Amino acid sequence: MLHINAFSRRVMDFFVRQDGGVLVEFALIVSLFLFLFMSLLDFGRLSYSVVNAQKASQLATRIAIVRPPACPGVPATHQRGTSPSSPRFGTSCSASAGVCDDPQTPPCAGDASNPTASEIWTRISPLLPPSATINNLQFHYDFNSNLGFLGGPYTPVVTVELNLDDFQFVSPLGALANAAGATNSTISSTVGYSNFSVSLPAEDLAIGESG
Repeated sequence: MLHINAFSRRVMDFFVRQDGGVLVEFALIVSLFLFLFMSLLDFGRLSYSVVNAQKASQLATRIAIVRPPACPGVPATHQRGTSPSSPRFGTSCSASAGVCDDPQTPPCAGDASNPTASEIWTRISPLLPPSATINNLQFHYDFNSNLGFLGGPYTPVVTVELNLDDFQFVSPLGALANAAGATNSTISSTVGYSNFSVSLPAEDLAIGESG
């Protein structure tokens, strides 16, 4: 009789013990904690990288507007346009259509052999990911008839674009999400940056009508 009671108690203990359940719950909680912790770290790195890239774009454009062009073919002065009235030099480009010529210079990528591009890259490269190169810069010099005067310094709208490779997460977020209870998580190991672009008018310290 005593043997039967002892056996019964062991069977009951087997069904009521929760040691294994505690381990399972602990594993789920740890997995969820790791997922949240690593997500915070990686998305923090992403936010930091985005802010730095925005600042780098702004700095690059501020330098570009006061330096010689980073692209070939950009004229030094405003040339006479198609206006039939043959306006005199010193006339504002906005006086009428065709006062100043639109040179329609194409954009160009950053080139280390160009002094302006090289200077800009030296200033902004510490703010960018190690994989970034000077070729990730794109320069635009677009004519704007509201800027400058005939015969004066060419004053385009200068745009600097910064195109970076995808951001790489260091944590296996998909695997951690699955371990935390997700089903077939499709969290990617990379995320694409948006293009960083800043435009400013080139600086012209000339007076205009004084020539």
